Amino acid sequence: MAASAAQSDGYRQQKAQLILELRRGGAVTDDAVLEAMEKTPREIFVPETFRRHAYENLALPIALGQTISQPQVVGMMTQALALDRRCKVLEIGTGSGYQAVILSYLCRRVYTVERWKPLMREAEAIFRDLDRPNIHTRFGDGGEGWPEQAPFDRIMLTAAAESVPSALFDQLADGGILIAPIGRPLDDDPLGAQVLCRYVKHAADDITSEDMGGVRFVPLRAGTES
Repeated sequence: MAASAAQSDGYRQQKAQLILELRRGGAVTDDAVLEAMEKTPREIFVPETFRRHAYENLALPIALGQTISQPQVVGMMTQALALDRRCKVLEIGTGSGYQAVILSYLCRRVYTVERWKPLMREAEAIFRDLDRPNIHTRFGDGGEGWPEQAPFDRIMLTAAAESVPSALFDQLADGGILIAPIGRPLDDDPLGAQVLCRYVKHAADDITSEDMGGVRFVPLRAGTES
């Protein structure tokens, strides 16, 4: 994962440009979120083939047909969680691990669930390399959440579902926030048409939602893949 000095300089310049772009664009304005993104070396989460694009504001492919999300969307979703250092966060869909690392700078603990074992192992290695001991991983079906660690102050889904699995709302604390891409895939497009939704759980039978605009995520799937 080590880069040459010249490459590192290039990444620093590209990263600074990306952070400036996000701030000026107005979609991500929280200084703590931008600082966490600046601390996180996106290039190490991206396959070698795409590293030259690591700090472009683009979603990029990773292994097993999955993606690392567009930085602007990562920033928006993170900002929408309204995190503080006391928060206990559940992430559904570890993927590359990029989002989990950003979250780890902003909250007390991150619990992240991944259904693809190879992705989980790669992300765990990165978490160790970056010394992020407050990230805890689980290989499992994301729709089931992590009931043994519930309740969670915040929950984030990084894959799209037609609706939020009821188990996840059950595991969200009263007063908690859940962010999820919601939508049904179109027949001619496996990613489909989706909207990013922000839910606030006021009580077990009182959950409000807010539409935060269109997004494109890989679908949330049941079960696991070794």
